[in-house]
This record gives sequence, structure tokens and C-alpha cells, in this order.
Amino acid sequence: MKKLLATRFTARLGVAGAIASATLFGLPGHAQDSRLSLADRVSRLEQQSQKDAGTTTLVNQVNDLQQQLSQLQGQIEELQHQNQQLQDSQKAQYADVDSRVSRLEKGGAAQAQSPAAPANAPQGPAPAPTAVAPASAQQAAPAAAPTAANATEQAAYDAAFKSLRAGDYVTASRGFRDFLTKYPDSALAPNAYYWLGESYYVTMNYPVAIEAFQRLVKQYPQSDKVSDGLLKVGYCQIELKQQDAAIATLKQVSAKYPGTKAAGLAQERLRRLQRQTAN
Repeated sequence: MKKLLATRFTARLGVAGAIASATLFGLPGHAQDSRLSLADRVSRLEQQSQKDAGTTTLVNQVNDLQQQLSQLQGQIEELQHQNQQLQDSQKAQYADVDSRVSRLEKGGAAQAQSPAAPANAPQGPAPAPTAVAPASAQQAAPAAAPTAANATEQAAYDAAFKSLRAGDYVTASRGFRDFLTKYPDSALAPNAYYWLGESYYVTMNYPVAIEAFQRLVKQYPQSDKVSDGLLKVGYCQIELKQQDAAIATLKQVSAKYPGTKAAGLAQERLRRLQRQTAN
């Protein structure tokens, strides 16, 4: 009986020992699994943090781009406004020149007809036939010369101006230069200098444009194109970043030609320069 009890007790102890051993040997594996799981979590948190930081950077970049886009839109609107003003000014100037050309053409036609009346209606005693013919020839020759010259000048000027209106600024500038070389004393010379400068201005050749406009101002101070030419000098100086010189020129236009369209445009451009400086 005692042996039976001892045998059962020993068996139970063996089972308990096996269970304990299994439990003890299993604990390190469980702890290792727990450590791996924690490392994975830390890694995931780090990755998530990096993603959040990247998202914040991306948001900041988008905000910066939106701000830059807003600034560019403002600059585009300003350039569109300037371009519209330039187009309006050019249209008005073209219309003004067209009307002047028409008046000059009518004046030339009147001059061509006026010398004929005295030649066909002589007064006083009639001279001998041999004397009349040479006298008529002598009177007709001087009258014909300026008429032919005026017509030639007008044709050369019109050709250059036509190229300007068509947008062929290279041909226009060449035409006006040739005109001024051939007819420096022409009544159309002041306008030719102005449109020569304009042909350079619209092609952004500002230094040469300034030279043409300044020659107009200096050589023809009584011309009604002087105020416009001086205004364009100021515009060119703005484009060349010569702000102090531009401000001085625009103030000169405003003070010297009050009440003119050029003075109004000069004052408007001065206000815009002041706003740009303030910003």
C-alpha cells in the first residue's frame, strides 16, 4: 500500500515538474515576442511622424506657391493695364496723325493749283509773243519744284507710317530713318522722329528710342509732339530701371505741359511709381 502511494506521488511530481519546465522555458519566447512587437510599434510611430512632417512641409510649400501665384496675378493685371493704356494712346495718336496727313494732302493740292491762275490771266499790256513764252516757263518752273518735293516727302513718310501701323517695326524704323536723312528740313520731320522713337519703343530697344525722342525735343521744341516725346523718354527710363531719372522726366512733362494728355499720363504713371515704392 505504501509503495502504491509513493509511486502515485512520484508520478504527480513528475507531471508538475514537466509543466513547470515547459512554463519556464516558454517565458523567454513570449518576452521576445513582446519586445519585437514593441519595436515594430516604435518603428511605425517613427514612420508616421516622418509622414506627418512631410505633410506639414508639403502644406507649407503649397501655401508659398499660392502666395507667389497671387503676386504673379497682380503683376499680370498691372501689365495688362499698362498694355491697354499703351494701345489706347497709340490709337489716339494714329488717328491724330491720319487727320494731319489728310490736311497736309489738301494743303499740297491747293498749292499745286494756286500758281496756275496768274499764268493764265496776265494783266496790263500784252508783251510780244516771243517774250510771253519764256516768262511763263520761268514762272512755272519754281512752282513745280516744291510741289514735286512735297509729294515725294509725303509718299516716303506714308510708306514708313503704313509699316508702323501694320506692326512691321523694323521696316518702319528704316523708313523713318531714310526719310529724316533725305528730308531733314521737312515739315513732317518732328513726327518722323516721334514715330521712329515709337518703333524702337515697342520693340523694347529703349536706349535708341530715348535718342530719337530726345532729338525731337531738342530740335523741334515748338512741335506739338514734344510733350508726347518727352513722356516716352520717361517711359523708357522706367523700363531701363532708371527710376530717379524717370520721375524727374515725368514731373517735367506734368509741369511744362499742364492740361495736355501727356501731362495726365505722366501724373498717372508717377502715382503708380509711388504706390510700387510704398509696397
